[in-house]
Amino acid sequence: MAVLPSLQRALISVCFLACLVTPMPLPTDAPTCTPDESAHYSLTFTGKWTQDAFPKQYPIYRPPAQWSNLIGVSHSVDYHMWRRGDFASNGVREFTEKGEAWTLMKEVEAAGQRGQSVLGVFSTPAVTAGSGQASAEFEVFASNPYLSFMVRIVPSPDWFVGVDSLDLCESGQWKENVSLELFPYDAGTDSGFTFSSPNYETIPQDKVMQITSSSPSHPANSFFYPRLKHLPPIAKVTLTKTKKTNQIISLPAEPTQSNQLPTDNEIEEKHIKTPLDCEVSPWSPWGLCKGKCGDSGVRHRTRYVLMHSANHGTACPLLEEEKKCTPDNCL
Repeated sequence: MAVLPSLQRALISVCFLACLVTPMPLPTDAPTCTPDESAHYSLTFTGKWTQDAFPKQYPIYRPPAQWSNLIGVSHSVDYHMWRRGDFASNGVREFTEKGEAWTLMKEVEAAGQRGQSVLGVFSTPAVTAGSGQASAEFEVFASNPYLSFMVRIVPSPDWFVGVDSLDLCESGQWKENVSLELFPYDAGTDSGFTFSSPNYETIPQDKVMQITSSSPSHPANSFFYPRLKHLPPIAKVTLTKTKKTNQIISLPAEPTQSNQLPTDNEIEEKHIKTPLDCEVSPWSPWGLCKGKCGDSGVRHRTRYVLMHSANHGTACPLLEEEKKCTPDNCL
């Protein structure tokens, strides 16, 4: 019966010694997300939209493949510029379909008036090629640690890349570096299947969804690559925490050539070659049977190439067939 009191005394002794030890804070130089301390970030957007990576219907001219201005917002948890699975706002519709950002800016302003905390709006110049870079700087506070942005894919019906509510404060500290691969989204407001489709309003409006190699599941879709499990990233964003600067927040700038800056990452991505299989039309009806009466005749049918193969995709099949027949109109 003396075992239990001995065990109790041992536990009390351990507890007493533990209570005398004051835990020492771990040394760290990482900046904390405190209400009074802001963090400044440099954002670099890199387009990876190359003909090798996305050969299907790649826009060469009128207009060639390019990117709009990046429109970004730093904000609190109760604001969303856009959300996957939700309906796009009128501002998002105008931006993704036409590249016009003014209605989107009015929506940001109205959100602030409703009490949704939006710290600031910033933008990058447009990238006037499928591959290239554009940069900007922005500021966040502990109460507004989230980043959202959009970049329109040009040309396209209503397609874009972006980030929704990326939290830059993790475990009480500002993230030093963030790198994200970006994939295409459909705003759900236009029903075009190809990059250069004419405007065809989606009625009723669909929700924002991610475009994949198999969705929408339609051969005409410019991103439809049934042989791929996943699309290659079409763009990338890199965030680096920087020292405080006197950043001027500006509205979207006009496209320029100066932001087409090649990078090592961009050159690397050019080695991605997505195979594109040849696509052909259905067979035509069989033609008339031609030949001499009393002899075996021949009839033909044809089909034509809808899309030539690229990057070692499946080659085009035969475009003409013939078969024996009995000549028509023999007496």
